[in-house]
Amino acid sequence: MRLILMSLMALGSAILGHSQDYVSYMTGDTADAVVQPEFGIVMMGGAGENDPAMIWFLEKANGGDVLVIRASGSDGYNDYLFSDLGVEVNSVETIVWNNANASQDEYVLSRLNQAEAVWMAGGDQFDYVSYWKDTAVEDALNHLVNVRGGVIGGTSAGMAVLGGAYFSAEEGTVYSSEMLEDPYNFYATIGAGDFLDLPFLSEVITDTHYDDPDRRGRHAGFLARLIEDYQYFPIGIGCDEYTAVCVDETGKAYAYGESPQYEDYVYFLRSSCQETFGPESCVSNEPLTWVRNQEALKVLRIAATEDGDQWFDLSNGMDFSGGEWQHWWMENEELFVVEGEAPDCGTSILEIGVVSATAYPNPGTNKFTLQTNSLLPLEVFSMSGVRLVFANPQSNSLELNTQNWSSGVYLLKQGNWVQKWVKLP
Repeated sequence: MRLILMSLMALGSAILGHSQDYVSYMTGDTADAVVQPEFGIVMMGGAGENDPAMIWFLEKANGGDVLVIRASGSDGYNDYLFSDLGVEVNSVETIVWNNANASQDEYVLSRLNQAEAVWMAGGDQFDYVSYWKDTAVEDALNHLVNVRGGVIGGTSAGMAVLGGAYFSAEEGTVYSSEMLEDPYNFYATIGAGDFLDLPFLSEVITDTHYDDPDRRGRHAGFLARLIEDYQYFPIGIGCDEYTAVCVDETGKAYAYGESPQYEDYVYFLRSSCQETFGPESCVSNEPLTWVRNQEALKVLRIAATEDGDQWFDLSNGMDFSGGEWQHWWMENEELFVVEGEAPDCGTSILEIGVVSATAYPNPGTNKFTLQTNSLLPLEVFSMSGVRLVFANPQSNSLELNTQNWSSGVYLLKQGNWVQKWVKLP
């Protein structure tokens, strides 16, 4: 009875005190659970929740507090996450934004900073971009994953903003036919490098509801824009409506769904390893042309299973387990898809010719110098997946002071270049 009363009091207070900015729905213990979460990222296709992936998400909370954030709807996740899946957590709270003012509210920010797991519901992703980007909410979400090593996830609009690049939907949705006809059309609003900074997703752009409607043409157009506008070597992650992708601390992205009972797939898109890999023509008011010997994009289509036993490695963009490769290319306002083969980039990601870098001395003690041909951000991760450094090189040489780092192995990542660096005592 005491637990029920506490939950009702928390709900009533939030509605009465802040109904103009947000609404809060609480299930479980209102006291903050002090536990250590585990790193994880969950991306879900948008039509319905995949239970095994949600269980994976909840287990990463390690019995802590789960926060659902959204800009529409109500408390539909509370009972589902708190009791229906059989994973014990301290609480599930849903906070619904009514306007951008909620992003400055002390209570909202305190709950974000106390949560071990944050789930972003579906809705309109431009609400999320306009309400959360460049605010303390953005800082709290990045802190949860990169400093505290917690878990974050989202479905539909929530998945759409998890990548380092994103389709903002500022002017509404955009269709595949529109992207193929003009990759810079009015509705093709893309952001990059200015919102969430999540491990392994810095150059990823996602898309959802992949099977209804067909999103492949517009997703390919997003990747073309990232190459043309930002000089990325991008990766695309696309989910059918009832599938999910779960990324662990090593960068392996596991595909969850109900295959073979249903045709559930997830898609991993990347450019081929040709020396010239970008689109032949990606300009305003003209059709997108990206052929490159009819293998502009190497696409791994993975059957998403209940066990999530097939994966794609986001840490290097080449390793995988299971699935079938396809070649995609675009010309004459059409997307062409044929059977393909895995990328042949050799054993090193450096051979794809996008980012060429090295860190020395390696091993080292008090510092290392990064020599690179790219001004993309340098990320440094612990081997448990926690991001420790996010630095923007101002030239082709960047020096980092490591005097206060613990001895051990660290993972350096710039674009799709990855190198292990050893810190000596």
